[in-house]
Amino acid sequence: MAFVKFALSERKSAQSQDAVDLPTPLLPSKCRREESMKYDDVIGQAAIKARLRRQVVEGRVPHAQLFCGPTGVGKLPMALALASSLLCTNRTPEGDPCGCCAGCKMVARYAHPDLHFIFPTIRKGSTSSSDTYLEAWRERLLTSPYFDNQDWLAALQVENQQPTFYVADSNAVIEKLSLVANQGGYKVMIVWQADKMSVEVQNKLLKILEEPPQLTVFILLTDAPERLLPTIASRVQRIDFPLLPERLLQEELSTRNHIDPTAARDIAHISNGSYVQALRHIGVDEEGEMLLENFKTLMRLCYMRKVKDLRDWSDVAAGWGRERQKRFLDYALKLVRENFIYNFRQASLNYETAAEAEFSVNFARFINERNIEDMLTLFTEARRDIAANVNARMVFFDTALRLIVLLIR
Repeated sequence: MAFVKFALSERKSAQSQDAVDLPTPLLPSKCRREESMKYDDVIGQAAIKARLRRQVVEGRVPHAQLFCGPTGVGKLPMALALASSLLCTNRTPEGDPCGCCAGCKMVARYAHPDLHFIFPTIRKGSTSSSDTYLEAWRERLLTSPYFDNQDWLAALQVENQQPTFYVADSNAVIEKLSLVANQGGYKVMIVWQADKMSVEVQNKLLKILEEPPQLTVFILLTDAPERLLPTIASRVQRIDFPLLPERLLQEELSTRNHIDPTAARDIAHISNGSYVQALRHIGVDEEGEMLLENFKTLMRLCYMRKVKDLRDWSDVAAGWGRERQKRFLDYALKLVRENFIYNFRQASLNYETAAEAEFSVNFARFINERNIEDMLTLFTEARRDIAANVNARMVFFDTALRLIVLLIR
């Protein structure tokens, strides 16, 4: 593993390949702090924070790290905190950014010339790259660095398209990182949802990962590391992010979001260790309501064997767009599992909203040991077909007809 060595802004100190023990500048007694991302802003993940702080303090920052873990556990906020620390010219003895220097002020606006991002986008015109959507990306980060692909699609104002990386992204990475650092220190490249890179894009980045310019740090983020090429995975230092504890989520919802303690407890319980999911459950989640209502409609029509109405429902579902269709089928899988568990009358085992739990009171009895496996298989196959771009109207209507048989078992 190649290591990027600790350096201050003086270019001479960057020439040595040996870690050097340099004094850390003290913070000025008074300064106007800018709200750049700090480790303390990241929810939980204390062990990872300590590890990253130690890297910076000891001057042994790996040239490429891979942050792995489920959505909503803090990978992007942690990457931003590490970038803030590296680009700060007056960091604390503990390795935290000062929040006062010119570097911190630029990072707070995500406009530091040595902080770079690439992320999945939608093609716009003949060419497209992350730079095309940089303003939308900055706005999304300033709103909250806790977001997922669904939130990013909403920011892009698209529905029936899957964002991806383009060769222009890899070319931009190589071009930007080949230049001398604007501020004379580190250059940081954050790759969000790195698993969405095509084989071609990954191969183009391979050489710069193997032989990175001096004082260059890559931070790759993914919730599907198995989709990365082995040659990429072997050249990064992997850090795995665990799910956030339910108790910690409850505390954060109460303090950060001013949620009633009882409501915070309930939201934390159904959020599966993800702060992104918790945020989605706060207030009225319009899509969540839509998914539940459509699941209820589908089950009711199947139980009543209203084939013509099911065909009409399938026509409506076919018009949602592929990403929403996949989310509905994921949601259906979740509700089928939750309703099967509901039959055991162990409330602590269920992860449902109040509206979902109310529905389960009458619906759970239809999900039993005779049909649970086949129903899960049915929705899983439907999701696979939708992802493969099979005709959505056919997929949903076929699924509905097969559900009619399963619900009476």
